[in-house]
This record gives sequence, structure tokens and C-alpha cells, in this order.
Amino acid sequence: MAAVALSSAVLLSGCALNPFASKPEPADQSAAPAEAGLVQTSQSKKLFGVLPIYRANVQQGNFVSKEMISQLKVGMTPEQVRFVMGTPLLTDVFHAQRWDYPFRMRRGDGQITTSHVSVFFKEGRVERFEGGDLPQEKDYLDQLAAPKK
Repeated sequence: MAAVALSSAVLLSGCALNPFASKPEPADQSAAPAEAGLVQTSQSKKLFGVLPIYRANVQQGNFVSKEMISQLKVGMTPEQVRFVMGTPLLTDVFHAQRWDYPFRMRRGDGQITTSHVSVFFKEGRVERFEGGDLPQEKDYLDQLAAPKK
């Protein structure tokens, strides 16, 4: 019984020395110009400190561009808003007159881009909409494209 406990303790203590175990990434938070939304960069990890590790781009939420916002007008119906902006990611039961379009994209190199747009309705029509300066569709496509060599 003591041998089992001793071997378990030895095996579990090795987890702290595992070079593949995930460690918290130090984040170098540098803000980009406001027109690009919030951009945050973190240091990428390397295997054995030498080989780069491939990380896929991860996109979450609805991408909303300047072109989409320019088509959004006060007085539009929810169906028209859905046609222009797409289905909202968040609709709250307690705030049915508000639609939220959050967006977050983490590139493989650690760069994080976020934005958020909210559309408010009153009596079945758009009353107002909020959101920071958003990127153009071309900027978004450039982020997705592979770097030119």
C-alpha cells in the first residue's frame, strides 16, 4: 500500500516538470488604432524553446463591418436588421428589445481582435445602435489570408 502511494506521489510530482504542460501566457497588451477594434497580442509558445507550435485561427461570434453598419438605419424592422447584420448571437429574454453582435478572433500568432455591436428596438423598429469603430471587410479578409512571402 505504501509503495502505491509513493509511486503515485512520484508520478504526480512530475507534472510540474512536464515541458508540454500548459503554462499561463504572458500577455503583451498593446492597443491598436480604434478603427481596428480592440487588438491584443500575446507571446506564442515554442516546443523545447525552438520549434514553433501551429495554432489555428479561432473565430467566435458575428463579424460586423463598417459596410454592414452603414446599411443599418433607424426605423428598420427586425427582419431587415437580420438580413443586413445576420442573426444576433445574443438575444436576452429579459431585454428582448436588444440584440447583441459580439465578435472575437484569436489568430494563431496570438493576436486577438474583438468588437461588439448592440441594436436597440422600440415598438418593433430600430431605435438606435451602438458599437465602436469597426474594421472594413477588406481588413477582415486580410487577417484571414495567409501572409505573403
